[in-house]
Amino acid sequence: MIAQSVKRMTSEEYLDFERASSERHEFVNGEVFLMAGALIEHTTITFNVGASLHSQLRPTSCRVVGMDTKVRIRVRDYVYPDLIVVCGEPQFHDNKRDVLLNPTVIIEILSASTEAYDRGAKFASYRAVPSVQEYILIAQDRPRIEQYIRQDGEIWQFRTADGLDAAINLPSIGARLLLADVFERVTFEPEPDDESASLDLTSP
Repeated sequence: MIAQSVKRMTSEEYLDFERASSERHEFVNGEVFLMAGALIEHTTITFNVGASLHSQLRPTSCRVVGMDTKVRIRVRDYVYPDLIVVCGEPQFHDNKRDVLLNPTVIIEILSASTEAYDRGAKFASYRAVPSVQEYILIAQDRPRIEQYIRQDGEIWQFRTADGLDAAINLPSIGARLLLADVFERVTFEPEPDDESASLDLTSP
């Protein structure tokens, strides 16, 4: 979740800075952005998805990578997805092994402050990474998952799953997410009732 631009650096300066920092920053177009903290709904969904995928992927060559791993995009930019799945041997930017080059599935938990970025510029950057086969966007204010699946080069198929009874398949890794599991222990704000939301014009 990007909060604000901190300063401008070269990519080499950023990596040195980030590896010494106690906070997380993304590096896009020469600017360093401090990442804001996440709400409890965000972290709950992240851990739920990670736990589900970890269990399913244990017999395979795929693994779930946590939030502290960066992905390199556009050669010199670095971002933190909420969750990553990588299949086969992970490839890294250097021997620090904290910048992944070959993610298979990218998962982002949407928030009001980052939704436009996750859907727009960030997705465009992920599409340019040849290894990325699926992009998953998970709402945190309602039980909904959106999925983009790479079909052939730059052709992406769009699917959605809505409601706690729904599920979505991740064909690139042979996994399945049940929305009841994804949103376990997540509390949603009640939608406003039309009648209670309307003005009471009968009061004296």
